[in-house]
Amino acid sequence: MKKIIRISITLLFILIFGEIRSQNSDFKEYPRGDMRIMFYNCENLFDCENDSLKKDDDFTPEGVKYWSFSRYHKKLHNISKVIAAVGQWELPEIIGVCEIENLTVLEELIRFTGLKKYPYKIIHFDSPDNRGIDVGLLYRRDKFIPISFQPVHVRFPFEENKPTRDILYVKGMSNRNDTFHIFVNHWPSRWGGQAETDRKRMYAAFVLKHKTDSIFKADKSPNIIIMGDLNDYPDNNSMIKVLKAKTEFESIEDEKLYNLSYYLQFVKGEGSLKHDGVWGIIDQFVISGNILNPVSKIHCTKDDAHIFNAPFLSERDETHTGIIPFRTYIGFKFNDGYSDHYPAYLDLWHEKSTPNPENLLNN
Repeated sequence: MKKIIRISITLLFILIFGEIRSQNSDFKEYPRGDMRIMFYNCENLFDCENDSLKKDDDFTPEGVKYWSFSRYHKKLHNISKVIAAVGQWELPEIIGVCEIENLTVLEELIRFTGLKKYPYKIIHFDSPDNRGIDVGLLYRRDKFIPISFQPVHVRFPFEENKPTRDILYVKGMSNRNDTFHIFVNHWPSRWGGQAETDRKRMYAAFVLKHKTDSIFKADKSPNIIIMGDLNDYPDNNSMIKVLKAKTEFESIEDEKLYNLSYYLQFVKGEGSLKHDGVWGIIDQFVISGNILNPVSKIHCTKDDAHIFNAPFLSERDETHTGIIPFRTYIGFKFNDGYSDHYPAYLDLWHEKSTPNPENLLNN
């Protein structure tokens, strides 16, 4: 059975990446780590049922977007295709997701698409978000064992009538006995203006910082991985002043946080989202310094975080120049795409197996 699964994923990889190479010879395939962790904003992955307690009316067959069962199932298959492509020869061990409506959509994602062949399990809690969108975690039970998990509530003391998504906290262990503290985030949006909504993201960062500080106090040199759509960029106040995620990598301290996405955006010039014609990274990875220590049992370098911007996830930018992520909708028009975000991923390595980051597979 394992041999059949490996053959199947290899064939899917060849089909997808054959398409990618034919479209863009500049697309970079990086050597896959011993553990690959992925984050993806699934852009309104709603089922077709109307939840009377949530503002999901647009995504029903009678709604303004005419969200149908065929469109919903096509969306599920599109998401599964992205996961397979990010995984390369072997699907990601851990996947953080956001903009998913409920547990049902995750269950159907892993049961009714190509992912059904692989041992994915789900961690999910319903958030109080008015639109009914949540965060969640998929993990391969052959590679990761949860120890504990809980929602971390973000309740604004200054705006109690406008709830937002919880932060998902998962403590678990890899199949090689590495303990991880994982946080999946979807911070408040900029809808209404950056300045007007900034304090919401600052408060979400404050809640997260309080949680990571408590882990640093209780655990010497912990492996902390923060991922998510933070709706802020790596140089915004929520990241620099509140979360205190460091952006310099010359002198690493085990019990500090480091923003790999800062390096990815401002040194490598990559982006996960295009806004008003400008690329930036709001789908971020922040990790504890212990993971950047090359002598740690499980580790990475600042070059091991990536944005997966494969050509099949892009379309022509009709408003500005170049390309833009291939979206599911453009306004109310069904576009049959994937998401308005590119996925991000992080490779971790055991012991001394870290490759040269410049050793790309397609060189």
